Amino acid sequence: MKMKQISALCAMALALVLTMAPAAHAANRDPNVSPAQRVTLGKEEQGNGVIPRRQAGMNEMDFATTCYPTSVTRSEDGTEIRKVYDLSAAEDPAGIARSDFDQEGFHYTLVDLLRQESPEYEERLHTETVSLPSKSKDMASVLSLLPTQREFTTEDGLSGTLTLQLDTVQVEVAGYGSSTKEVSATRSYPNLASQDTANIPKTIQDGGRTMSLQDIRWQTDNTDGLDGYSVGDRYTAVATYTGSATSSYVKGYTVIADYSGTVSRIALNKTRYVAIFEGTPIQPVELLPDIDIQAPVGFNWACLLVPLGVIAAAGAGVGTALFLKHRKENEEEPE
Repeated sequence: MKMKQISALCAMALALVLTMAPAAHAANRDPNVSPAQRVTLGKEEQGNGVIPRRQAGMNEMDFATTCYPTSVTRSEDGTEIRKVYDLSAAEDPAGIARSDFDQEGFHYTLVDLLRQESPEYEERLHTETVSLPSKSKDMASVLSLLPTQREFTTEDGLSGTLTLQLDTVQVEVAGYGSSTKEVSATRSYPNLASQDTANIPKTIQDGGRTMSLQDIRWQTDNTDGLDGYSVGDRYTAVATYTGSATSSYVKGYTVIADYSGTVSRIALNKTRYVAIFEGTPIQPVELLPDIDIQAPVGFNWACLLVPLGVIAAAGAGVGTALFLKHRKENEEEPE
């Protein structure tokens, strides 16, 4: 009968433990913390750029040997991008980016990497136009200013000896100037009864210019003697008029001529790489409704072990009491 009571007590303790286990499991869950916040990064991945590099598909070597394109072209439909790299002998083509990337609604993947050797020697026909000032338009003087051949270097570094093309020589007026000078004219007015300047015109027209009276010289004509004195009865006025005249002149000339010939250069030691990326349209992704998926959390063993300790202690006490009682009963039986 006593054993049945002990068994019933243990069963009740076990039921209590099973009832408290879910509560212990839920006690470690904070409803205010989202699953994303429970995920932590290792210290080696925090603050050193590892995550962005992993997301970009790059490794540490990409940063040590990165090459930059000299030009980038994109097709009109967006399905192809070409990146051109001109690398010197000291640059490693391993630094050319090969990772996929997204741009303007397309996902691009490297499909080919072409290598083109630069020519060692490059030449082409070239025409250079020159212009220079000249004081004369005389062709002999002009040609003396133009050597038959001249050395030229183009903007992109090609050089050569070019020859004068005589049929292209032109002479143009560089500009006009004007000058003003003073001019004079004289007029004679004879047979005047007196030296009265009122009889002399104050202005005259000469060569289309208006000239003003500047000076008068009087001359005596037809003199008669009177009591031994000479008395002039007629006068001639010689008037001087002055004015200004403006004229234009050619300041100079400009000579224009073409030189033509072959220019060349030894190409720099560079290799051209062309990375071809093929693009595919990015399809829109339909978003699913948010589902609160709780991350697994640790089990709170403390809430389970405390009841088990209580049960163990109670069981030990009951067992000890039963053992002592059974021993006492065994000692009383021989009497």
